[in-house]
Amino acid sequence: MILAGDIGGTNARLAYFQAQNGSLRLVSERVFPSREHKELGEIVTKFLDDSSTRPNVACFGVAGPVRNGRVETSNLPWVIEQSRLAKQIHLPSTLLINDLEASAWGVGALSAGDFVALNPASGPAVGNQAVIAPGTGLGEAGLFWDGKHHQVFACEGGHTDFAPQGDLQIELLRFLKARFGHVSYERILSGPGLVNVYEFLCESGCGEESPEFSAQLQKGDAAATISRAALNGSSTLAEKALDVWVAVYGAEASNLALKVMTTGGLFLAGGISPKILSKLTGPIFMQAFLDKGRMRPLVESIPVQVVTNEKAGLLGAARCAAVRGQR
Repeated sequence: MILAGDIGGTNARLAYFQAQNGSLRLVSERVFPSREHKELGEIVTKFLDDSSTRPNVACFGVAGPVRNGRVETSNLPWVIEQSRLAKQIHLPSTLLINDLEASAWGVGALSAGDFVALNPASGPAVGNQAVIAPGTGLGEAGLFWDGKHHQVFACEGGHTDFAPQGDLQIELLRFLKARFGHVSYERILSGPGLVNVYEFLCESGCGEESPEFSAQLQKGDAAATISRAALNGSSTLAEKALDVWVAVYGAEASNLALKVMTTGGLFLAGGISPKILSKLTGPIFMQAFLDKGRMRPLVESIPVQVVTNEKAGLLGAARCAAVRGQR
């Protein structure tokens, strides 16, 4: 039995998988609110205590840079060490990998129905691949094509410097720089980042915010409220914020595609992308993606797909555990 985890800043998803005829069968799954727990070991122990099954191997995809089996999570006050975690859950060892590394592993376990094409392949797509995933933060990972297999590697590209396109985005950069100092793509391409963009537009006089909508923002998840209002057309200012967000998303996705030379495909994953699919399939994303000057013919040839299966990270962690456990 394989224990897999997809550990994000908002939710920690844990699941049991069974390897079966070359594929992975989901046996059981639970979701824990990450911020309600002081550490990952507490969550995993509860999951195991409530189950009658014990795992043979375990792998956890965690939001943050994993170095020497240790990670300081990017959006949680946690420090996780795989050796300590193994002792807590009484296993000889555990695997810690970056959450986007897990998503990249998961791409190979998905079926055709788990993707929606934004830029379909014009022929056989061969070569490197990459995954980009806005959520609580912004994750990125690559898959190097060695001629036979894709070899997954993690990176922290979401924290690279934001490069604005056009006057409005230049003003956005100035606004965020005054607020945060260093401005990474994650300051925009994330749930909190959408709120940043919306607040910038409000303060820049780009539209009027109604008292009713302001009250809605104070009540719950501001990013989800803005996104819903943008998609259903109930707030012009929210629509503008999401349009800016999607344009930045397209530009950074294309940056990643060029840096990794993703002739084998680029995948948009994470919690936000499937929820705004109607916006991503519109013109804004691909216009920004293709706006690469002399490199336009290259990026035009790169397949771009949205991953709609929310269990991609979990599947990837299980697949990584299964593959590495055989070595």
